[in-house]
Amino acid sequence: MNEDDPVLVEEQAHLDELYKQLLGFRDDLTHQLEHDHKQAAADLVTMSEEIRPDFGGADETMETLAAIETLNAVIDAYNQYHDFSVDRLRKVLLLLRQPYFAKVRLKMRPDRPARDVYIGAAGITDDRHTPLVVDWRNPIAETYYNQENGQTSYTVNGRLKTVELELRRQFDIERDQLHAYFDTTVAIEDSLLLNALRKHHSEKLQAITATIQREQNEVVRHADVPVMLVNGIAGSGKTSVMLQRIAYLLYHNHETLNANQVYLFSPNEVFERYIDGVLPSMGEANPRLYTWRDFVEEQGAGNRDDGSKTPASSLKRLEDEIGSLVITTDDLRAITMDDVTLLSAGQIGSVVDKHAKWGIGPRFVALTCDELRDRLDRRLAGMARSDDWQERAMGLDVEAQIQILGSVIDTSDEDEIARVTRRYLDYLFAGAEADIDRLTWLRLDRIGMRMLDQKTLSATELLYLRLLICGRGTSDARYVMIDEVQDYSAAQLMVLSKFFGSAHFLLLGDQNQAIREGTASFDEIRSIFEATHGQVDVCRLLTSYRSSPEVTAVFSRLVHMGDDIKLASVRRAGLEPRRGAFEADGELAAALREVVAAARAEAEGDQAGLTAIVANDAKAAYRIAKLLDNDVPVLKKNQSLPASGVVIVTLVMAKGLEFDHVVIPDADATTYPDTPLARRQLYTAVSRAMHQVTLFSCGEMSSLLS
Repeated sequence: MNEDDPVLVEEQAHLDELYKQLLGFRDDLTHQLEHDHKQAAADLVTMSEEIRPDFGGADETMETLAAIETLNAVIDAYNQYHDFSVDRLRKVLLLLRQPYFAKVRLKMRPDRPARDVYIGAAGITDDRHTPLVVDWRNPIAETYYNQENGQTSYTVNGRLKTVELELRRQFDIERDQLHAYFDTTVAIEDSLLLNALRKHHSEKLQAITATIQREQNEVVRHADVPVMLVNGIAGSGKTSVMLQRIAYLLYHNHETLNANQVYLFSPNEVFERYIDGVLPSMGEANPRLYTWRDFVEEQGAGNRDDGSKTPASSLKRLEDEIGSLVITTDDLRAITMDDVTLLSAGQIGSVVDKHAKWGIGPRFVALTCDELRDRLDRRLAGMARSDDWQERAMGLDVEAQIQILGSVIDTSDEDEIARVTRRYLDYLFAGAEADIDRLTWLRLDRIGMRMLDQKTLSATELLYLRLLICGRGTSDARYVMIDEVQDYSAAQLMVLSKFFGSAHFLLLGDQNQAIREGTASFDEIRSIFEATHGQVDVCRLLTSYRSSPEVTAVFSRLVHMGDDIKLASVRRAGLEPRRGAFEADGELAAALREVVAAARAEAEGDQAGLTAIVANDAKAAYRIAKLLDNDVPVLKKNQSLPASGVVIVTLVMAKGLEFDHVVIPDADATTYPDTPLARRQLYTAVSRAMHQVTLFSCGEMSSLLS
């Protein structure tokens, strides 16, 4: 420590004192939880033994029930205290890794002295409930992210509070060691950010809690609106902002929201593994992670074309046709389980005809399903009285009777035999009601093919038709996040917006990274969600933090970036792009081997980084692997990114990821012609690089790079 710096000495002393308190909290909570667990177990045993069940009379029954209620209340109290202590211990353990990362000095009122507020990944108070560290999601922490010295403000409980920010200090802290501090005012002087940008790639995405910039913070702390559409340039931190937004929502809605009510759609499985440590590092659970294929499979449509290329016109045609749809007997199927027909197609047809007067839609489905469940109940009740099914139930051995029916059948009581047989039938045909609710009685494929005059339905068409008919998808989702939204077709987004009709959406993407034909433009995306959710707030992220100025200069020339784009400067000097056009595969292979050897040599030293050879498609990836004698692995979707070394990835799989060095081995005029799509693909490939990009071609290099 530099003892000549009084601020450093003072801040280290504060850190030492706080760290000592955190260690004390940890030890006390650990001991208390262990003690309370043993005490609770002993108390509950004692109280249970004191209860003497007596239901002989009204007074005795009331006393027994009161005693049981008292025991339940004690159990609830123990559980609540246990949960509180476990949550506090979780926060303490999180803070022991880094107690805080910033401090603001705020003058709350002109006539009062300023006070220091320390900001960390979690909030903690002392025994007197005085804040020691405030959570970065706490409203007062907004003064740090505003990056405005002097008069600033934050919103608490819907009210704007204006304060004077006298000091904004950042810390480089690891456990109880203060390595450095920085007093900063505006983004370009953000020392923590600049330090972070100098670091090499890691195999997992890291939280940006300490380095959230002002424009990012506006997205993270944005009002809870039906739909927020974020259009951000490459390297602007869209994915990190999305994860911080999830953590922010979980914090502010902790009493009513859990991670299982948040759905996150990601580009691929590699990307899912890349981000899976961010939220746990902030003390929050991961949301429900999906790719489009995962979603389709969960909805029972995974055995067909996934519908990623289905045109929106097909879905609009279904919308137009649904009003005049007539369901015939041929469109129905019986409810059958284990070769037993529970409801015939004819019986279902009579119910359908009865309710079809309402038109085919949600009301029709609700009425039809209700009556089909009633008929199923009557059918099972009739079967329970039949000799055949009663004999089957009584034919179960004793062990099966206890396991399935809960008791041994009393063969002397005919009413009991019928009741037990019904329980047996309910067990055998437990899935029949679910089949009714899933509309398995409706031949959706047949109906949809007739409406569209097609021989097959894609997953997108099938799911949309189901939504039009039943009017619901899921009601348990509160928030849906879609990363790389520019890669979704209009039809896919129409399905998701309707399926999650009651959820709020955060849509993030870059219109310049739409790397395949037929995807929705940002205007189309906005129009789709305005139709289903009404309000769509649009935000922009215009600063790139990933790439060096040298790399940024390459990809920014490929597309129109706009005059308002700001480029973040990094202290670590980037390397000038390397280019090479070769006449034969052998020359290309030799150049690639040179790059691979250099990357591996760095990985063995103290400059470890990850080099990615980004090929345009899978065929090109395996061609490059063969040129390199299969010495460099092709990353597969079930694998995770390595921390260092060299890997071959396809452009599709590289989406959303970043690498120290990106090598584009097929930057030739054939692979990347002068077309809008090729420009976006090359922009995407180059912008994966943090520090260096190498452009190789076999034959003439693409004119896009001239």
